[in-house]
Amino acid sequence: MASHNAPARVLLKLSGSAFAAGTGAFDETALNYIARELADAHQACPQTAVMVGGGNVIRGARFCPGGSGRIAADYAGMLATVINALVLRDRLERLGVPTTHYGAFAVPRMVPLFEPSRAAADLADGRLVLLTGGTGNPLLTTDTAAAIRAVEVGAVLVLKATRVNGVYAEDPERNPGAALYEHLSYRQVIEQRLGVMDLTAVSFCMEHDLPVRVFNYAVAGNIRRAAAGERIGTLIGSSEDAR
Repeated sequence: MASHNAPARVLLKLSGSAFAAGTGAFDETALNYIARELADAHQACPQTAVMVGGGNVIRGARFCPGGSGRIAADYAGMLATVINALVLRDRLERLGVPTTHYGAFAVPRMVPLFEPSRAAADLADGRLVLLTGGTGNPLLTTDTAAAIRAVEVGAVLVLKATRVNGVYAEDPERNPGAALYEHLSYRQVIEQRLGVMDLTAVSFCMEHDLPVRVFNYAVAGNIRRAAAGERIGTLIGSSEDAR
């Protein structure tokens, strides 16, 4: 059941690494965990969209960081996000979660082309909406795609799922005692180049006054907590958002 304090509509950015463990692209335990966590989050906030990453299969910027090959690698990465969402949708529907999948490019017989009004209508009907293909353009991250799609479908909050508890003053792996920020302004993230999210995405969120909550998805229940509007991790936004 949705909480009275839950945001009306959220968009979760889920990295492809959430599907993997070790050296393989997919891990059964990880897949089942994510599907269950999303099912619980959907109960807390029935209007939930998920931008799916593809880094467990191929990450263009790392696979081919420069030159003409980077373009091809980025397109391959976009296809990887489609593969991930097809696998995830199957798991979600087994759990009884009504799910729709849209792509930045259509894949005949599998994935219809994203259209904002259709996706928004599905969210209003209580369907969990999976979004893939990034923006459909190379050289732009799925962080940026998540910010853009959030505005297009009318989300009021972006949830950035990571493997750490939020944004720290220092690298917590190097300094376990590093301070965790509860709230940061958009400008602080950009000026300090904190790197928790693509700076293009942060700038876009600032322009559209769209807050971002950064949290650890590996802690059971955290996706639901974030979707329900609980104060976990780090909130990036305006001073008003921190209240």
